[in-house]
Amino acid sequence: MWFKNLLIYRIRDWKLSVAQLDEALARQAFQGCGSLDMTSRGWLPPKGQGDALVYAFDNRMLIALGVEKKLLPTTVINQYAKERAVDIEEQQGYAPGRKQLREIKEQVTDELLPRAFGCRRTTFAWIDPVGGWFVVDAANAAKADELLETLKKSVDGLSFALVRTKLSPLAAMTGWLAADEAPAGFTVDRDCELLAPGDEKATVRYVRHSLEAEDVRSHIVAGKQVTKLAMTWNDRISFVLHENFQVKRLAFLDILKEQSEQQAENADEEFAADFAIMGGEFSHFLPDLLDALGGEVAEAA
Repeated sequence: MWFKNLLIYRIRDWKLSVAQLDEALARQAFQGCGSLDMTSRGWLPPKGQGDALVYAFDNRMLIALGVEKKLLPTTVINQYAKERAVDIEEQQGYAPGRKQLREIKEQVTDELLPRAFGCRRTTFAWIDPVGGWFVVDAANAAKADELLETLKKSVDGLSFALVRTKLSPLAAMTGWLAADEAPAGFTVDRDCELLAPGDEKATVRYVRHSLEAEDVRSHIVAGKQVTKLAMTWNDRISFVLHENFQVKRLAFLDILKEQSEQQAENADEEFAADFAIMGGEFSHFLPDLLDALGGEVAEAA
């Protein structure tokens, strides 16, 4: 249940109770693809069992979007369509035209869909109405947009905004390495990526490599900027910060997972402990990360 990636949004004027949110999500609960559906999406119980579509503890909530997509490769459709076109050519005495070929492909797709395998995935979101946070565990913006779009359809009047910081992560990370000084509460780890401006996009990557100040500074002096940087917060959470303010490869360190194991005697208690600890850490980690980047840009009135 521990989040691995963070896309961080602000949500304002949250007025829904847990029960109201659960009721709203139930109207769009997940159902698998029908025989002629290519995709399907809907809300799942975050714990993977039971009927509750919202898991809540200490004024914080967890929701889960289920998505299923049918696996029907274009090469397979083209193969069957080609065979069908040959048969039709023999029957009518001439090759099918462009319009007829398109109709053949559509017909073949409809015939193959019920036999296609469905691939399912789940995207989680953590909601802290008191702190104004809405955090999606997604490695790319497309999956987060998918969840937000579905949530807006389920609940009228919601609005979200990506968090904007006064210092761009690109400038901040470059400054930290140039000065060989991490912001308060953070340490720099052994992975980073530097990118040169211009058409060639010359890139230098350090992977599990000591970031020697002089070595890295020479790249910065040459004009490269830091686009990714591995860091640790308060010896509790390690992560990679990206230039677009995405947080990836998030890992809660052993001290936190040991706390969860000590508190839990069964699967339900373990889930509850994990969620409580994760939420508690986020409530401190996210403000500290914003402070490290100069604070948050206030929304326009």
